[in-house]
Amino acid sequence: MYRTQTPCAQITPQDTSRKLSCLSGLIGNTPMLKVSMRYRGQQRDIFAKLESSNLSGSIKDRMALGILKAAYKSGAIKPGDMIAEATSGNTGIAFCALGRAMGHPVRIYMPDWMSVERISLMKSYGADIRLVSKDEGGFLGAIAMAEALAAREDVFLPRQFSNTDNPAAHETGTGNEIITQLARAGRTADGFVAGVGTGGTVMGVGAALRAAGSQTQIHPLEPSESPTLTTGYKVGKHRIQGVSDEFIPDIVDLGALNNVIQVSDGDSIIMAQKLSGELGLSVGISSGANLLGALKVQDQIEADAAIATIFCDCAKKYLSTDLAKTEPVKREYMSPHIKLLGFEVV
Repeated sequence: MYRTQTPCAQITPQDTSRKLSCLSGLIGNTPMLKVSMRYRGQQRDIFAKLESSNLSGSIKDRMALGILKAAYKSGAIKPGDMIAEATSGNTGIAFCALGRAMGHPVRIYMPDWMSVERISLMKSYGADIRLVSKDEGGFLGAIAMAEALAAREDVFLPRQFSNTDNPAAHETGTGNEIITQLARAGRTADGFVAGVGTGGTVMGVGAALRAAGSQTQIHPLEPSESPTLTTGYKVGKHRIQGVSDEFIPDIVDLGALNNVIQVSDGDSIIMAQKLSGELGLSVGISSGANLLGALKVQDQIEADAAIATIFCDCAKKYLSTDLAKTEPVKREYMSPHIKLLGFEVV
């Protein structure tokens, strides 16, 4: 029987706890997919969380909600404060959506080479967008501009790259959901892999999975064209938006993780195109990268190992990028050797 609930828009601005409760019902508890395929003639299954079902369409909603909940509890944010953040896209979109729902003005600093869809989405939430060029410092310049506002008493900076409430949201949320959903399929996680933007996902999920089974392998992923995690600094240009943002975030502890997995951005684009065109799963480029990375981790363990990963967002934010174009196939790519067979929700 359908039961109506009080809409967020009708909740008074003073009642932040009810607003947060309302938003919590729209974030998390996302589906877990078992994606079946043949890879170089072998039957393979990879488990992936479909995060596009969150409020603003990406996994970053989890982190944004977790940070805001903690900030309200500590008093770090007050009604009417401005939320200001440096972002490559999905985090900004998440804070735009949640910030406006909570009644906050939002200002976003973002590198000017991100997709136009991301910028348009943020503007649709009424956010103030400041695009930062490479000459102005790119991503690091965007962070510096956001930090310059910190002296104002009416500005809250989430500081996604250093805020420990980021991985905590994934430890208590994403990680525990993976454990529960794999258990329904009669499995436990042998490994987990995720691209590193802030690092909150891989650190938080890793902590939860390691607590449940100390032998679980936790792997960060980066583009082979720009191996920031491997070298410690930005070394090249890549097309997997949302990962490898010129530096290693403070919340990332590489010593607590297994080896870094590298995948090509072109291979990732083709894989994302196949997930959409063959299975009807509309996903972004990082999702294609994560699936390829999960197969690589499976190769390191065994072909039937239960490897979990993240389909971070949908393709709608990338229709102006190379995701919507024909990508040349290179000899070393994995994606041409993958035949997708189907998926089921577990």
